[in-house]
Amino acid sequence: MIYTVGEMAKKLGVAASTLRYYDKEGLLPLVERSSSGIRMFRDEDYEWLLVISCLKKTGMSLKNIKEFIYLVMEGDSTIDKRLSLFIKQKEAMEKRMAELQETLDMLDFKCWYYRVAKEAGTTDILRDMPIEDIPEEYREIKYKLQNVDLQNDK
Repeated sequence: MIYTVGEMAKKLGVAASTLRYYDKEGLLPLVERSSSGIRMFRDEDYEWLLVISCLKKTGMSLKNIKEFIYLVMEGDSTIDKRLSLFIKQKEAMEKRMAELQETLDMLDFKCWYYRVAKEAGTTDILRDMPIEDIPEEYREIKYKLQNVDLQNDK
């Protein structure tokens, strides 16, 4: 089946301008065009576009996505390079996810902190709260915050 830019964009859940931009940037060298120059997307192009979208969401630059596409076009002799590219991107994502998890953990702690403070009518109650009275899932964050406070006091 053949899809227009608009139809493929709708199928992917992106703006048509996004696909036009990808094409302009050289990310769609395999997409055929009609004799009048209109892009003709096929079902197999959908998979390519999903991979491009995935790589974009990981923070990969358009330059590196383009490099990946051209490595694929070169054939099986580039499998090692492609694997390396994906391993590197996966490691970057894992690092980013760990950082995001730390941020989420801090937000969870602060939500708990301010719920307790609201109930007590003051944040003073938490300043001297024994560590064993803090829910276990928040203790590590409390330790980190205490270390930061101790370092700032020096």
